[in-house]
Amino acid sequence: MSVITHIEDLRVLAEKRVPRMFYDYADSGSYTESTYRANESDFQKIKLRQRVAVNMDNRSLRTTMAGIDTAMPVAIAPTGLTGMQHADGEILGALAAKKFGIPFTLSTMSICSIEDVAAATRAPFWFQLYVMKDRDFIERLIDRAKAANCSALMLTLDLQILGQRHKDIKNGLSAPPKPTLANILNLMTKPRWGLGMLGTKRRSFGNIVGHVKGVGDMSSLSSWTAEQFDPRLSWADVEWIKKRWGGKLILKGIMDAEDARLAADSGADALIVSNHGGRQLDGAPSSINALPAIVDAVGSRIEVWMDGGIRSGQDVLKAVALGARGTLIGRAFLYGLGAMGEAGVTKALELIARELEITMAFCGHTDIRTVDRRVLLPGTFPT
Repeated sequence: MSVITHIEDLRVLAEKRVPRMFYDYADSGSYTESTYRANESDFQKIKLRQRVAVNMDNRSLRTTMAGIDTAMPVAIAPTGLTGMQHADGEILGALAAKKFGIPFTLSTMSICSIEDVAAATRAPFWFQLYVMKDRDFIERLIDRAKAANCSALMLTLDLQILGQRHKDIKNGLSAPPKPTLANILNLMTKPRWGLGMLGTKRRSFGNIVGHVKGVGDMSSLSSWTAEQFDPRLSWADVEWIKKRWGGKLILKGIMDAEDARLAADSGADALIVSNHGGRQLDGAPSSINALPAIVDAVGSRIEVWMDGGIRSGQDVLKAVALGARGTLIGRAFLYGLGAMGEAGVTKALELIARELEITMAFCGHTDIRTVDRRVLLPGTFPT
């Protein structure tokens, strides 16, 4: 295996090792994928100001996100089907995050359950909630997150209905996956992945199967999930969830200044500027382009974070410079996981931290908390 120097190396390795249907699930957007591509490419348009002859000693990336100490302004984003990128993927991701000192977020649509991750890590993590029509299930899910000592609840607001992802349909990705000839042949070329899956009992949606009336296996799960995302989700539901939870609340999926004001009014602790990785509304702006206007609108009232397109420490620095108090990584983490399991997640975090620290120093700063728009070249960033 060649030396891994950046996230792209991990992506290439993950593409070789993860079955096509699951790799494509992680590495795709909706419809034309224009927003998915823009999330990444718009970072490249932003240029940095290099400063020289400044003291670069004692560099620090330490900060807080919603009052929680973090080794750098990065958390692991919630990603569905993570345990299909690598056996026990959510547990491995949470362990790597814990050792590195950053927050890990578990998705409602995870393979490993809340209880699995809590037992394996014995450390607080964040839980991401999708609102389903079955409110009884949602209440019990919130209570399970409380019982697992989750330190924050992340409510995703931009998946009331599903955007169409062409690759998933073509690959037959469903619950359970369709055993097409192409899928079977592809699985045969992934022996490392297959052996891992044979060695774990966690192969279905652990937060759902066995916790919903009438859903006892993968076949009954498919019809349940297709009907359950709630298109009627409103700010009244946000208030209800906030009261039921009673702890730190993070709202994910904000792309508009008007929605950001409503998020700030809700009393949440943080909001995440996010277009769901380009997987929902194709044609929406990139997250980094949407960020400055939202920071200007509500940054003094609520912590503003962002996700979407982060593939390097430089991307993190640019987001922080434009006002993000924190960032989240999804695909960069999944590439590491699919490539090398827990060690790959750790490698991804190390790559991002190292590049962030060095780039920050080149821009004349030694403390991430002092970085602002002055590290960017005027005229190259969105305002």
